[in-house]
Amino acid sequence: MKDLPDNIPRIFGHEAFGVVESVGEQVDEFAAGDAVVPTFLGQCSECVDCRSARSNMCSKYRFAVRPGMPRDGTTRFTDGQGRPVHHFFGVSSFAEYTVVDVNQVVKLNPAVPPALACLLSCGASTGKKFGVTHFINPKELGEEKPVHQAIAEMTDGGADYCFECIGLAALMNDAFRSSRDGWGKTIILGVEMHGAPLCISPHEILHGKSVIGSMFGGVKPKQDIPILADKYMNKELELDKFITHEVGLKDINQAFDLLLQGKSLRCTIWMDK
Repeated sequence: MKDLPDNIPRIFGHEAFGVVESVGEQVDEFAAGDAVVPTFLGQCSECVDCRSARSNMCSKYRFAVRPGMPRDGTTRFTDGQGRPVHHFFGVSSFAEYTVVDVNQVVKLNPAVPPALACLLSCGASTGKKFGVTHFINPKELGEEKPVHQAIAEMTDGGADYCFECIGLAALMNDAFRSSRDGWGKTIILGVEMHGAPLCISPHEILHGKSVIGSMFGGVKPKQDIPILADKYMNKELELDKFITHEVGLKDINQAFDLLLQGKSLRCTIWMDK
């Protein structure tokens, strides 16, 4: 991402499951031994946004890509020489131990398998087995038929809802153009990786289309993640097939290689293997 601060060294990772080792003096929401998932998006449950059903964007501790903790900006990590090591999204889960603000931790049913609980910490990709009924390969369409035209033909005028999950302005525009006149809605989930602006036709806006952004899928972490966990336990939510590989922390580079090669949906990185 173009605007990601270059504070290094830093500990990456933001999807995780863990067990509370200890809590701060003023923390009463959690106790040592609790099963939890950290989240990059916080929920203070006190501000106007956290109390509103219309938003999941905490306005007391606003989301930002910062190198330290959300309250004071300081780091809780140091290297072997005592030099500071920076945080990532306030989670930094590629480590045996991490320090996370209480607003970014959610207590979870300990019966949820750890490898799958990690997915609830942020999100997961989708595939045909998870609800996709049609697939379009732009390379097979040729230069004469753009993607939005193929989708319009397939859906009799355009899709009711279009989701952009990759993080490219060009695809965001494709998603918008693929939505239906009158009520089509485009939801931007991806973070534009090059910092490019989104340019859309004002004429198509006049035709009744709309565009909105969605951080963390609109989920309020502390109230919604436990619901998703219950749905999994009740076999209402498919998670198992998202995990395609597992490695130990010492082999974390192998996990990145699998991702870059397109061979992995989600790779669980175990701290104790």
